[in-house]
Amino acid sequence: MATQQKHIFVVDDDEMMLAMLGDHLRKNPLHKVTTFSTGEDCISNLALGPDVIILDYQLNNVVPDAGDGMQILQQIKKLNKAVKVIMLSSQDEYGKALQTVMKGAAEYVVKNNDAFQRIDTILAD
Repeated sequence: MATQQKHIFVVDDDEMMLAMLGDHLRKNPLHKVTTFSTGEDCISNLALGPDVIILDYQLNNVVPDAGDGMQILQQIKKLNKAVKVIMLSSQDEYGKALQTVMKGAAEYVVKNNDAFQRIDTILAD
């Protein structure tokens, strides 16, 4: 059985993280990756039909009045309940993880040495 290509949106205002994660995901031929530095750009491109959105929890550092990760998560879920959202955060706090899952995130991944491996595992499901 041929596995279908997954269209993945990566949303992070940290350009280095965005580039590294985007490059990492593109190594897999089954991944089509589109990157955005703001949640607003991600939302305005939802019509492209992503299967998975990897969303930074701590957005809103670059563009004034841009939504943070939680606000963007809620907007995404309002517009497309079916899309799988993986929250990515440098904060290893159970409360924050629980909050994101309650708002509709499928997973909460902490930005650490295992983050890319963990994302690969989630995407393989």
